[in-house]
Amino acid sequence: MSAAQNPLLLVIAGPAGSGKSTLCDRLVWEHPEFSRIVTTTTRAPRDGEIDGVHYHFLPVAEFRRKIAAGEFLEWAQVHGNNVDRLYGTLRSSVLDPLAQGRPLVMSIDVQGVESLRRIARTDECLRRAMTTIFIVVDHERLMARMRARAKDHEDEIARRIATAEAELREAPKFDFRIDSRTRTEDFAGLINIVGQARQRAARP
Repeated sequence: MSAAQNPLLLVIAGPAGSGKSTLCDRLVWEHPEFSRIVTTTTRAPRDGEIDGVHYHFLPVAEFRRKIAAGEFLEWAQVHGNNVDRLYGTLRSSVLDPLAQGRPLVMSIDVQGVESLRRIARTDECLRRAMTTIFIVVDHERLMARMRARAKDHEDEIARRIATAEAELREAPKFDFRIDSRTRTEDFAGLINIVGQARQRAARP
């Protein structure tokens, strides 16, 4: 079967500050055959974020209507800063492009990856397409990156570190791991994984 008949869905997860969004963006930029899946959230856009580019930003009521209608492939309620936010991936954002043979990449949390794994057990197209990748970042490097961003207070950094430690325990469940170092080395690792994933997808 051709590559178009076996498109890839690269699912990249990792703690905040791991650089997963940067990897997705660079892959799409340098390998335009890939499209990035835009996920959906109820949080307000941050400075510079564009609806439909960074996220689909929806009111809570609209998000819940789509949940009830079964329009999400996966969704989760995320707690933090005394505000509960909803995040999710629309079925149409994933299954329609895969059916057209288009390779995809997405950034998602470990909870979302587990939801996709459950669906893939009964969805042949998703199972054949999906390759999961976890970005491992050591504690010191992660702390340095979070402080360098200068966007979060120390209590928020501490919360993110605690979340990261829980996420790291999920790393063995992933198909591939990237031990994060520099952006260049991480991207080279991703391209190597793409090659392996393509070979695997081509098997009968």
